[in-house]
This record gives sequence, C-alpha cells and structure tokens, in this order.
Amino acid sequence: MAHETLLTPVSLGSLTLPNRILMAPLTRARTPDSVPGPLQQTYYGQRAGAGLIVSEATNISPTARGYVYTPGIWTDAQEAGWKRVVDAVHAKGGRMALQLWHVGRVSHEMVQPDGQPPVAPSALKGEGAQCFVEFDDGSAGRHPTSTPRALGTEEIAEVVDDYRRAAVRARRAGFDMVEVHAANAYLLNQFLATGSNRRSDRYGGSLENRARFPLEVIDAVAEVFGAERTGVRLSPFIEIFGLTDDEPEAMAFYLTEQLSARGLAYLHINEPNWAGGDITLSEAFRRGLRERFGGALIFCGHYDAERAEQIINAGIADAVAIGRSYIANPDLVERFRQRAALNEPDTATFYGGGEEGYTDYPFLADQPRALTD
Repeated sequence: MAHETLLTPVSLGSLTLPNRILMAPLTRARTPDSVPGPLQQTYYGQRAGAGLIVSEATNISPTARGYVYTPGIWTDAQEAGWKRVVDAVHAKGGRMALQLWHVGRVSHEMVQPDGQPPVAPSALKGEGAQCFVEFDDGSAGRHPTSTPRALGTEEIAEVVDDYRRAAVRARRAGFDMVEVHAANAYLLNQFLATGSNRRSDRYGGSLENRARFPLEVIDAVAEVFGAERTGVRLSPFIEIFGLTDDEPEAMAFYLTEQLSARGLAYLHINEPNWAGGDITLSEAFRRGLRERFGGALIFCGHYDAERAEQIINAGIADAVAIGRSYIANPDLVERFRQRAALNEPDTATFYGGGEEGYTDYPFLADQPRALTD
C-alpha cells in the first residue's frame, strides 16, 4: 500500500477520521437561490471518501454575502437543503463540516439587502478587491467592491449572534463539525489585520483587541457545537483583496494559543501561496504553530500525496486539505491508495454552471488503470 501514513486514521476533537485527507472548502457558485439542492447532494456524496469534507464557504446571513450563487444557512429552506446534502454524505459513510462565512468588505451594494453598503471593521476599501455580482441583464461576473461602513460597537454582538444562529442550524442539519472561516481577507480576518482594522474601541488597536471579535465568534459557535467539534481556518501572511498586516506572525501565534486553550478540535491553515503569491511558510513558523496548538493541525496549499505524506511524517501536520484535485477526482482517496493517475481539473468550469465540471468527472473504476511514477 502506498502513502501509509496519509491513509491512517486521525482524531479531530471527538471525531475520528478514517484517513488524513480533507476536502478543502471550495466555492463553486452553483446555488442560484442560495439553497443547496440535488446537484450539491450528488457532488458532495461523490466525495464522501474524504476523511472530512469541509463545505464550500456558507454565508451566515444576508449581509454576509459578497458573491451571488453561493449557499447560505440563515433560512429554513437553506437548512433543509443542507440536511439533504449531509444525509447524502452520511449515507456513503462520510463526514462533513460546514464552513461559516461572512465576507465583510469583500462585497457590493448590489449583493447587500436594500442596496446597503457592506460592513467591515473600518470604512476602508480593499485595494483592487473584487466580488461577484449579478448585473441588470441577468449575467454575472466580477465587480470592484464598494466602500464599506464600519460596524458600530453595539452591532458586533448582533453579528456574533448571526454566527451562533448559523451554528444552531448547522447542528440541526446534521453536520459533524463546523469550521469558522477567519481567513482569506474576509470579515474576521479584516478584524485581525492592522491594515483593515483602524478602530479605536475595544475591538481595535492592540493585538488582543483585534482578536476579540473573532474569538467571541469562535466561543459562540463552540458553545453550540462543542469545542471538540469546532475548527477554525486562518491564513497567516496572505495578501489578497487588498489586505495588509504588520503583525501576521504575532497574531497567528496568539490566536493559536487562544484556540488551544479553548480545546478546539483543529486549526486549518491556508497557506499564502494559495493565491498565487511567492510567500511561503517557514519551517520555524510551522513548528511554532505545532508547539502552540494541542489539537489537530491541518495545512492546505497545493498538496499532492507525496508532500502531504512528508509534512505529516515530519510531525508538523496531522492532516492536509486538498482543493483543486478534489474538484476533478471525486474518489481522490482511492486514487492515492492505488497510486493511480489523477484527472486534471477544468479551470473554466470552477465557478458557475451545472453538472459540467462539477459532478461529471470520471471515477477510477470507470477508467483504465494507470500507475504514477
């Protein structure tokens, strides 16, 4: 058997996974009404062999949106749609986490309720940031973001409640875990970063103050699901949507210690080169995270089976999350097990559309076997 370590069980909090290969959260923009349907049931059910599926980023409220055609978890219909998806995954022996998402300033009035501006820690627009909107002619595409308004101090508790309510719905829908999305320059990451958080109240200024709101969200979600079924995604050093930060390492280490003290199930690190940049995480930084976190540590960023095996065997990671290869290979775990060739993903069908490039990638059983080197 190849990739012995990668294919062994691992514990994430109170959940035991049969392998160390997670399906990374992948926005696919295929829910026009924001309600997961039969297409999502098929798509996620096909990939139930993953140790854990982390759902595509899912908006916690109408004001959390920055992209059309992405799913939500604030209505009864959305909750029911996700329940059918989870049931499809469970029917095939899989496990699934819901990723809870608020985009913050990465949005536009066209996507917001009543044409209101999006919210953010401060009224600062991300340089060069774009969101995904629907135009008057019915077409959809990228569009520069709007200038946001700063959340009032008293409003922050309302957003925390939005996360709490979303977690309640996720639990009722049957998800095995939840993941708080605090990465990729979205709302929680905007509060963490010095360049986007210029507040003078208790949610801005010092490192501890900038982390206060994300930690309040994590505490609210963990209260619903239990810390042992709650994970967090961070993206230290990432530079997208105009996000800048003068203290990425210090913040990452502080948060890691805070999450470890809370007994969270896992910490999911999205590496900065995911967005095409040339920043890479040093071994010293990776080991610094490992030393500070008592739960499972997961890395995501262009991993193949060999690199994944190496970082796990080095004692730095407990598991890896894989994205693009999971788009094209619904049976990725089995392909790794057999050292079989992988389907190549079609980038033209990543976002939007229907079955093409979504549920029609062939399984290994439908192809002639080919061994990798």
